[in-house]
Amino acid sequence: MRILAFDRARYVRETRATVKLALPLIAGQLSSVGMNAVDVVLAGHYNTHTLAAVAVGATVWLLALVIAIGVMMALPPSVAHLDGAGSREAIGPLFRQALLLAGTLGVLLWFGVRHAEPLLHLLGVEAELLPDVQAFLHALSWGAPAVCFYYSLRGVSEGMSWTRPTMFFGFTGLCALIPLGYVFIYGRLGLPAFGARGSGIANAIVLWLQVVAFAAYVKWSPRYLPLHLFARFEKPDPRALAGLLHIGVPMAVTLLMEAGMFSIAALLISRLGTVAVAAHQVAINVASITFMVPLGLALAITVRVGNAAGRNDPHGVRYAGLGGISLTLATQCVASALMLGMPHAIARLYTDAPAVLALAAQLLMLAGAFQFADGIQVASNGALRGLKDTRVPMLITVLAYWGVGMPIGYALAFHAGWRTPGMWVGLNAGLYAAAALLLARFVRLARRGDWKRAPLPVSMQP
Repeated sequence: MRILAFDRARYVRETRATVKLALPLIAGQLSSVGMNAVDVVLAGHYNTHTLAAVAVGATVWLLALVIAIGVMMALPPSVAHLDGAGSREAIGPLFRQALLLAGTLGVLLWFGVRHAEPLLHLLGVEAELLPDVQAFLHALSWGAPAVCFYYSLRGVSEGMSWTRPTMFFGFTGLCALIPLGYVFIYGRLGLPAFGARGSGIANAIVLWLQVVAFAAYVKWSPRYLPLHLFARFEKPDPRALAGLLHIGVPMAVTLLMEAGMFSIAALLISRLGTVAVAAHQVAINVASITFMVPLGLALAITVRVGNAAGRNDPHGVRYAGLGGISLTLATQCVASALMLGMPHAIARLYTDAPAVLALAAQLLMLAGAFQFADGIQVASNGALRGLKDTRVPMLITVLAYWGVGMPIGYALAFHAGWRTPGMWVGLNAGLYAAAALLLARFVRLARRGDWKRAPLPVSMQP
């Protein structure tokens, strides 16, 4: 299908709509980073042993979290399709099927987190840390169903282009975690000091508080009433559940591939000494914070593209996708300029150790170099999710991260003698490969104008 001449007015409208959706989502993602920071600060001030146990446990929990988020991310584009197609009456039944999926997935993740000991041994966790790591995970495992339900609620809200609840309940959780973490870790209000277990207890409680508050808001807010989200509960619908899994499972694998690349890179860098580990931690922390901006934009792009696809608007799909990607590039220019222009000043916020400072500044410059690739890959992936195209992007990420990025990083770090910077060059290579292939994939599909329909529950079939 031939692309029409550039419509500046439409591009501006689409960009404004994307920004309006994205700002609360970015704030919500930053609140998640803030919760991780609270865990680290509270555990670190308690004692070093507890900090190490929480850090290791959080690595394992991240795997469960990525699976939950990935699978439940099938809901926003599906809801956006239905909304764009004018089929709002189908959103309630689809949401209730997603709740059934969330409940099942939550129980599976609860079981998996509680039985993570083989994985801990595989990671080589020190024997003296194991009891506290397991205590942290056992307590936190009770929050696994809450995570799945929470992302179901987020999914239906964001799919309808209502993103402020994500920001509000994200910050509510952050504010609740500070006093709860302090009480359970240190032992206050007549409770004993639980240490690492207390951190897990506090996080699980916060996750359930967020779910209950979000569900109450969705149930009684006038904005959601026309959707009849909790009107009744149907039997499991194999077609709708299969449709959600068809979209969600590849997204979960995609997230695992990216998270896995960075996690394995960190483990490999740990062989290079404490200075390398500390410098890597500084650089990756900065990159993780700046990544929240393109990630929030990508979530908004998913909704805008999905809505345009639902109303069968090929030009709307192109403007929503490519406009959102160009907007992401603009934000990444700022992040890249900061990292390339003042790496030592940024690193000095984290450390005064000369060796760590020098290496961290070098890694921050490499992080600045991959800001554009990181922005393009996450935004393109968001646009493809809006078209419910997830299987090919999954294969692309496997190829880019594990066929390009990791082999290059390992070879440069351990065979060419480049050490930690070599691994970061590999990260650059993987992200740029993913960015190029994912962007090409979206452009191809957008030109073709062929989208998948949302999975309708049986009760909504004509």
